[in-house]
Amino acid sequence: MFDLEHIPPRFHSFHSVVLSVSFCIRPSFSASCEDHLWPAMELNSTTIHDAIHPTAAFAQNRSALELALPTGNDTGQASWLESQLNPKNRVDSLDPLPNPLWRIDGCTAIGTQYYALPLHVGEVPPMRLDVFLPMETTRDPVLRDVLDLDAAFHTKDSTRLNRLGVTRHILRALQKWSLEGEGTAEQIAALYKDQPFGTRIILELGFSLESVKITVATTWHVEKQLIRPKALVATLGLPEEVIPETIDISNLSIVQQLHDSVCLVRIHHHDEPEDGQKLWIFKALTSNTKYLVCELRNLLLMEPYPHVVSKPKYLVTKYCRFGGKTAVVGFIIPFYAAGSLRDTIPLLHIHGLLKPEMQIMWARQLASAVLHVRERGGIYYPDLRLDNVVLTAGGDLVMVDFEQRGVWCEFAAPEVNAIAYVHTLAVDEGAEEEGLEQEHGDDSRLLYNQFIPGEERPNRWAEFLSRILPGWQVLEQDEMYTPLPHGYKSYNIPWLALDEAEQEAAEAYMLGRVLWCIFEGQCAPQHAAVWQSYKREPDYEFPEYRHTPLPIRDLIDGCTKGRRETLSKLVTRVGSKMVLRRKDGLVDVNCTPLEVLDAARDWWRVEVEVAERFLTMREELKGRGEWKGNWYGRLRLREVVQRLEEYEREVGVKEVDREVLAELLKRCK
Repeated sequence: MFDLEHIPPRFHSFHSVVLSVSFCIRPSFSASCEDHLWPAMELNSTTIHDAIHPTAAFAQNRSALELALPTGNDTGQASWLESQLNPKNRVDSLDPLPNPLWRIDGCTAIGTQYYALPLHVGEVPPMRLDVFLPMETTRDPVLRDVLDLDAAFHTKDSTRLNRLGVTRHILRALQKWSLEGEGTAEQIAALYKDQPFGTRIILELGFSLESVKITVATTWHVEKQLIRPKALVATLGLPEEVIPETIDISNLSIVQQLHDSVCLVRIHHHDEPEDGQKLWIFKALTSNTKYLVCELRNLLLMEPYPHVVSKPKYLVTKYCRFGGKTAVVGFIIPFYAAGSLRDTIPLLHIHGLLKPEMQIMWARQLASAVLHVRERGGIYYPDLRLDNVVLTAGGDLVMVDFEQRGVWCEFAAPEVNAIAYVHTLAVDEGAEEEGLEQEHGDDSRLLYNQFIPGEERPNRWAEFLSRILPGWQVLEQDEMYTPLPHGYKSYNIPWLALDEAEQEAAEAYMLGRVLWCIFEGQCAPQHAAVWQSYKREPDYEFPEYRHTPLPIRDLIDGCTKGRRETLSKLVTRVGSKMVLRRKDGLVDVNCTPLEVLDAARDWWRVEVEVAERFLTMREELKGRGEWKGNWYGRLRLREVVQRLEEYEREVGVKEVDREVLAELLKRCK
């Protein structure tokens, strides 16, 4: 782990952070304000910067604190202007509509983009006409409370989302728009036919439906990024024989938007009518289409394997008026109706149906798939979690999602996190403008210096990152796919900075945590990131063991050497609020926003310091040729596969009854 016992003493004093220096600007509070109970810290985009990301180490926390402070008077009571008893603060109705003309299938993190589908138009292609809520219309504290906007910040799935006030308010506004405004069936059908892919429906929130304003914003930026099929072949250097057949997006009809980049469709194709008899997955992105191109290349070059998603069946094209081109907007892959392991495993576990033979089968299949991707696919896989593992109808496991974006830092290996922290600070102006400067003393400690203008200070984080990964700035200059420098083939900066041995060790780390989930019956090794909640949150967190057999525990521990405690051990989300976790594991729901910010800031200062020391040590040892990629001595992927096979033979695990498993998976759905 990144503690001093693993780092040579000569690096201990490098840029030590002065933890005693306080960067939080504490406002003066009246006695009456201090005496009444503060509300818990709410979730918002500023919370991410000032508490959840490493930028918290250097943030002054004023903006998040202002958003979290009480909005009423000094007595803690809401004023008449803010009271829900005030007629102007009342929403017309939040009851479900008896005959809705629209449906909401989900939303993205932070609750400002909703996947809306019209029900009064008939079949429509998957054009992604999502509803967007402008941030400035979501900040009213009373409106946030009435419409459950804090819950929408972390709720993504359709079932839970449609219980929230904001979803019902959006549906009522769209209903009124369709019946009385510009959202008639004919007009909406024309939008799906004529508008660019990713055009937005902008909905400005208000308490009454009369105050809600809806406009259609024609959006060209996605189609501008798209590449013609022939240019795609040349850009990626692929042989033409690996390129799938193309199909126009008008030949697809959307059934359901499952996630931000994935929807369920039917294919209306005169050449292969059997395609229309089953459901398919259509994958497309509404931003940063370079990741879609990366995934397409990875899948087309991947050697087939039973537990890795197959090559795309079709490339989906669309005529783009911008540039007058027919370009690739996405691709078609099989739909796995049994769903993901993330939802299946905890459900089976809760009902006592998660059997040892299922666990060892899935563990072995997953380990072999990760090994195949590395050895035969020749790529790294940075997003290994149960969300990206789906099941066939017969119960076999399949890895999906090969964009190579990576996971939230609490799910990644510590060495990946260390580079990710530096990257986050390198691109965040606040890390320099609010943060730290080097003192000229002998100890090279980092001190806050508010008198040096930000534009006159070099961004030492960016300089540090440039030594680790030359030309990294080019990877972030555009959302579209462009030729990359230095032979880079993806855009994941932390993983590109690792050598092959380090990448495999980081994959083993993630694999170990997923194996923990499989054998402990949990949906994730810890609670989700603050901007996402699960249908079934973990009952306890990694590395606590309750059900895993001892030999598998040793294997998991061998995969996860060097692990560090995460911020979620100190600061966590309860419902829609950020609270402190006590040493006994219980949460303190009465903690103040300031206490949360202080705790997060202090934790991040230590974490950033340790990460910087580690990377400095790594840089020097690499320069001397003394660096070993698998620094912590984790198990190799092939060793993991072998040990799982040995365990299966030694214990004599019986064969999985496929008929029983298939029936269980149907019941889980």
